[in-house]
Amino acid sequence: MAEARIIDGKTIAAELRGRVAAAVTELNKIHKLQPGLAVVLVGEDPASHVYVASKAKHTMEAGMRSIEHRLPADTSEAQLLALIAHLNDDPDIDGILVQLPLPKHIDSNKVIEAINPAKDVDGFHPINVGRLATGERALVPCTPLGSIILAKTVRPDLNGLEAVVVGRSNIVGKPVTQLLLRENCTVTIAHSRTRDLPGVVRRADLVIAAVGQPQMVKGDWIKPGAIVIDVGINRIPKGDGKTRLVGDVDFDSAKAVAGAITPVPGGVGLMTVACLLRNTVEAACILRGLTVPAM
Repeated sequence: MAEARIIDGKTIAAELRGRVAAAVTELNKIHKLQPGLAVVLVGEDPASHVYVASKAKHTMEAGMRSIEHRLPADTSEAQLLALIAHLNDDPDIDGILVQLPLPKHIDSNKVIEAINPAKDVDGFHPINVGRLATGERALVPCTPLGSIILAKTVRPDLNGLEAVVVGRSNIVGKPVTQLLLRENCTVTIAHSRTRDLPGVVRRADLVIAAVGQPQMVKGDWIKPGAIVIDVGINRIPKGDGKTRLVGDVDFDSAKAVAGAITPVPGGVGLMTVACLLRNTVEAACILRGLTVPAM
């Protein structure tokens, strides 16, 4: 059997960012609208600083306004909530993203719930979560949305597929399950307590691994020809004192069996920022009662 097709997240994300930029150009030309994304970063987490810089770069490249609020780690919860209230009221801000994790003294749930659901481009607000679960229009979490887009580059119609999601987090596992149901998949949510986890995964035409355990899903768990979307990003020792990034799937053994697979890095992670830009344009249009352009 031939090795799996490698799903090129870098190229697919660049194409999506290109479509977003075209939509922004059109909105600017017709409605004089330039969407604005506000990103709030509290503290000095190095990974968060890298993510925020990447988001700002891609936001501006797409022709949108990027507004950053970098706050010290000792910022109080009340100060952060006051900033969010200000951003909610600012008509020039269409999307609000608070970079997680937050310092321990700040209640993340309280912060997420304070964001106007119409500006919640992360799709984490309970109202957006509920709308997604009930099949209503909602701003959808970026990583699950990116995962579905990648799967559909291999098989545009997911209708009727048996899908297994490994992981049940609020950020990926649960929302990606709702998106798969929208695609008319038969969905199983598996996790660390699942009996015969390899056997459950082996049934799947489509596997989405989002469990946060490096290289947990082995090649002999994969049904021959299945699509494998690896959401995991784990840093493991390389043996020379350095580290390398791996996913939740054992890539080398899985690619020998799967029909198509995302690499780590170079897969789902790159789609997350592209989908954030897409969500910001969608939010800007909905806030103004405009038709959302195709992206």
